[in-house]
Amino acid sequence: MMWYDGGWGRGGWFVMTVVMVLFFALLIAGIVALVHYLTSAHRGHQPGSPPPSGEHGWGGRRAEDLLAERFARGEIDEDEYKHRLALLREQR
Repeated sequence: MMWYDGGWGRGGWFVMTVVMVLFFALLIAGIVALVHYLTSAHRGHQPGSPPPSGEHGWGGRRAEDLLAERFARGEIDEDEYKHRLALLREQR
């Protein structure tokens, strides 16, 4: 009895196995990359900023730098900036 091999010949099963292994390897690598991207994005680390360190507090940035940024953006006025800066320096 003769079997129809679909035109792939004897190497068809080998090619199909290699393609399936590559497909699942790429699928798993994509899922791992997506999970890594999503979990690192929620840590508060901004690209280009230094990594967080315990020495300078929140997010690796000094409190005085954050205060200066808020003042520069106009979120706080000069009196409040000076008052908070004095409080920060007083607690060193």
